[in-house]
Formats: sequence, C-alpha cells, structure tokens
Amino acid sequence: MEVTRPNARTPVRFGVFEVDLLAGELRRNGSKVKLQEQPFQLLVMLLEHPGEVVTREEIQQKLWPSDTFVDFEHSINAAVKRLREALDDSADNPRFVETLHRRGYRFIAPVDVGAIHELPLPITGPRAIHESPLRRRWVVAVAGGVVVAVVAVLFALNVAGLRKRLAAIVVGAQHAAPLPKIESIAVLPLENLSHDPEQEYFADGMTDALITNLGKIRALRVISRTTAMHFKGTKKTLPEIARELNVDAVVEGSVLRSGNRVRVTANLLHAPTDRHLWANSYESELRDVLVLQGEVARAIAEEVRIKLTPEEQARLTPTRPVNPEAFEAYLRGRYFWNRRTEEALKKGIEFFGQALEKDPAYALAYAGLADSYCVLGDYSFLPPKEAIPRAKAGATKALELDETSAEAHTSLAFVKHRYEWDWLGAEREFKRAIELNPNYATAHHWYSDYLEQMGRHDEAITEIKRAQQLDPLSLIINAVVGRRFRSARRYDEAVEQLRKTLEMDPNFAVAHWLLGDAYEQKGKYESAIAEYQKGRSASGGSVYLVAALGHVYAAAGNRREALKILGELKELSKRTYVSPLSIGSIYNALGDKDQALEWLEKAYQDRAAGMTDLKLDPMPDPLRSDPRFQNLLRRMNFPP
Repeated sequence: MEVTRPNARTPVRFGVFEVDLLAGELRRNGSKVKLQEQPFQLLVMLLEHPGEVVTREEIQQKLWPSDTFVDFEHSINAAVKRLREALDDSADNPRFVETLHRRGYRFIAPVDVGAIHELPLPITGPRAIHESPLRRRWVVAVAGGVVVAVVAVLFALNVAGLRKRLAAIVVGAQHAAPLPKIESIAVLPLENLSHDPEQEYFADGMTDALITNLGKIRALRVISRTTAMHFKGTKKTLPEIARELNVDAVVEGSVLRSGNRVRVTANLLHAPTDRHLWANSYESELRDVLVLQGEVARAIAEEVRIKLTPEEQARLTPTRPVNPEAFEAYLRGRYFWNRRTEEALKKGIEFFGQALEKDPAYALAYAGLADSYCVLGDYSFLPPKEAIPRAKAGATKALELDETSAEAHTSLAFVKHRYEWDWLGAEREFKRAIELNPNYATAHHWYSDYLEQMGRHDEAITEIKRAQQLDPLSLIINAVVGRRFRSARRYDEAVEQLRKTLEMDPNFAVAHWLLGDAYEQKGKYESAIAEYQKGRSASGGSVYLVAALGHVYAAAGNRREALKILGELKELSKRTYVSPLSIGSIYNALGDKDQALEWLEKAYQDRAAGMTDLKLDPMPDPLRSDPRFQNLLRRMNFPP
C-alpha cells in the first residue's frame, strides 16, 4: 500500500472555516477572514492540540518568547478576543474556543483529523508535543499493513522533527513565492497599547515618524500623515483601504510605552490581497527612539526589496540620542500643530519651547517652531512681520543642527518665497526639501504655490497633483488643486474640483472661499456670494471671507454692502490683525484706484500674505496699467 505523506498545502478544516498555513490565511466558506498575526498564531496553536488545554504560559512563550516588556495579560486577552470575533464565537457560549478559568484555552470543535498532521507549525518554546485521542485514531486508521504500521510508529516518534522539516519547507515556499511588486505604501495609525487616552499623542507621533522616515526613500510613494489618520479606528478592510489610497502595501502595528522604554510592533501586508508579508518588534530606550524609528523603516525597505542609496541609508541612521522629556514635548507639539487652529498652533509652540529647554540642540523642535510660525503668519493669525522672522530663525537653526531636515528646508523656502521675495533662493530650498523627502506632501504643495505665482501653471498643477497623490484625503490640498485651475484661468475645472472637495467636507471654509472666487471670475456673482456666505459661517467669521464678500459685492455693483464690509474690517483691525491687502482689494473692486494702491503699499510694508499673487492674479487686473502698480511689482523683484 502506498503511504500518503503529510502535505503542507492541505488546509485544516473545522465547521465552515479552514486554515491555510502556506498562505497564512483563515477562510470562511472560501472567503478570506481578516485576522491579525498574533490571533492567527494563537488559532494555529490551538488547532495543533484540539481538545487539549493550552495554558496562558504556553501562549506567552510561543507568541512572545523571552520578552519581558509586553503586558502579557492584556495582549493574550486581546488576541483571544480578536480570534473569537473572526470566528463569530462567544466566550459565554463557545463553539470553538473555550476558556478554562485561570488555566488557558481549549479548541472544542471537531477538526478535520487528517489535516492535523499536515499542519506545518514551527515549534518554539518548551512545550511538549502530546498525542491526542484524535491523533491515535488517525494512526490506527492508517495502519492497514506492516509497512504502514512501521511508518506510523516512526511518524509518532518523530513528530517534532517532521514538523520542523515541514516548517522549513513552508518558510522556503513562502520566500520562493514571488513577492508582489510594491512601489507605494500607507502606514496606518499605530495602535496605542497602553489604552491611556493621554498617550494617544505618543502613538500618533510614532506613526508620523515612521511615515517621515519611509518618505525619505525615493523609490516608494508613501501616503501622508493627514490621510493616514483618517483610518484611525477604521473598520474598513485592507483591500478597501488599498483601493481608496491606490497603494500596494500597508503597514499596521502598535506602540507600547512603559516609563523610558518603548516598543513598536510592525506588520507589512500586501494590501490588495491582505497577504501578510512580514512582522517584527523593536524595543529601545526612549533616548534611542530615533535609531529605533530608522531600523523599522530600513527593515520595511528591505522586505519590499528596495535598495537604499548611501544617502538614504545615512538619513535613516541617526546617531544622536534624544532627551526623553524633549522627545515627549516635541510629540505633543506636533500633535497640536497638526490641528492647524490658532489656539492649537500657539499651544504647539509652547511644547516645542519646552523641548528646547530640555535639549537646546534638538533640530526637530526648531523645525516645529518654524512650521508653526509659517502657518500663523500665512493664516493672518499673527502679523507677518511678527511671525515670519521667527519662522526663519527656527528653520535656520534647525538646518544648522541637521541639514537633512526636509521640513526645515520647506519652511525656509516658504519664508524666502512669501516674505523675503527671494525667488531663486525659494526654489532652491523647495527642490532641496523634495530631494531629501520626495514624499513630503507639504513641500510639493507649497512649491506649487511658488510655481503658480511664477506663471509656470503646468508645473504648478503637476506639483499639486503629486501632493494630492501623497495626501489624497487632505482637504486643503484638494482645495488647492481647484485654486491651481482657477489661477490658470481654467474656471470650469476649478469649479468641478472644488465641488468634489466640498463633497468630502461640506463645512470646509477654504473650499467655499475658493469656489466663490471661481464663480466671481466667471461673473456668477450670486453663486459667489452664496459660497462666501457659507464659508464665512463655517469659519466663524474669518477675515479673508469677510473681505471676499466685500469684494464680490463691489464687483456686483452693490456699493452699499461693500462699504459696510469695509467699515467692519477697519473696526475689526482695532482688535486683531487684518491684512491691508484685504481692504485694498475691496477698494480696487469699487474702482477707487488711489485708495486701492494706498492699501497695497501698506500691504507691501507689512509683507502681507497674498502679495506674491499680484503678478498674475486676475483680481488686480484693473490696476495693471497704473505706473504705481508697476513700480510696486518692480520693488518685489519678480523675475521676468
């Protein structure tokens, strides 16, 4: 009789489920069930010993060998919970996984016995291999002759050795299988294993750092943080996320901080098929966290078979330790910076300052200050003359300490472009930032602003679309795509794009403002007024939307309403900063050139945000033939 040898490709079946170890998948009626790595390993461990108790100690030794850092009680409970959710099982009325109080767990459902011995599970830890009654029945069933009996006895005596050989076969088969081509990747928000809401900033910060480090690899397209954070706590499947973001792979994982130690666990999955490719855990002292972050990024690059250049290797190998208290303050600062409100930006500046008190040579904290003051000045939360020099000081100091900071180069480029009007210097800094981190969406976004104002519209649209690819769910980037069409005077395309942006968030004030502007340029004043009013309401009365309303009322011939808003802005300027450019634009629409040019001169002295639009923007077209306006442009040193 011919002996049927165990086949590593045969699935293990129970109920409507089957486990395919070669693919690392759990299926229900042939359809894949999403199950994370550790719950999957737990299931395999239980299936290896059906009807027997698997203790919590054995689970700990198998899933977290020689690890003193993991909160085992929580981690085991979480793995069991996720396994039950995947199996649609209940702890109170179990069909598959039974809990034995203070002892462990037992798989209680009937299992396809013939597949048990075909389970190619690598054995680690001290667990002895016991022969269950089911296995004994399998041996008896096979023993149909003397040769078969001998084979069965030898098999029973050497189960562990056979399993090891089968495991080697499976590992070899997995590595031999063609690796999917991976050119784009998304890092989903890392799970905060402490489950302390006060530590969310830490998990978010570690996610941000991993995205930043992977972004330094030119051969990868890495989805930006803003978009990644939309999937925090999502119930969408990986294939759904992959389709939405148009990526080949996803990194998911967790962060656990305990005192001054931190542990990061990362899993790499082929997103369209949900195929698990790689997993590993990294642990370090908090002072060495930058090294840890670089190690994770390098490991992912190696797994997707990307050859790093020497420059990329160097950028991912920081040697300077970080002060733990400074690092914590920096992460809190970035947490608030990402909210982009006036209050949050100023709170972020406080934390960046605290980081620098603890570590005066901390380049990232200086870059954080620079970014914060850039936004405060650009949004007119502070007068540009107050905000932008501080931004430049932060960016310059950051680059003295770390010339490879893409964020600092981007902030310095912003200063040179929007405040100093150093056009060549600005482009040089933007290009350097993109060279250092090709996946930094903000650099592409702000560089597209520069290109637009230089009249290089095709290049500007290319850059903003690159930013959109990197950050597809960013409201501001999607809105700016519409602005680029408007500045190229492609108004219908601008309207279409801005309507799409408002479908993402009907209360996004900037999109209402830009859509109103596009309608105004088309001469559709009623539609423009409606959009400006929606934006004013959504923003809580933002100055730039009040000014936009004044301008369109004047353009539409409603002089009374335009003058009313002029008075409102002048009164408001007694309490907060109001850009002279906003007031000048209304006088321009009213046909009062002298007043318009007088306020433009004040805006010139203020270095007001928006002055860089004057060369090509359609708004000041009525002033272009005036020698005073031409003189103003000459003083701004616009290139030919």
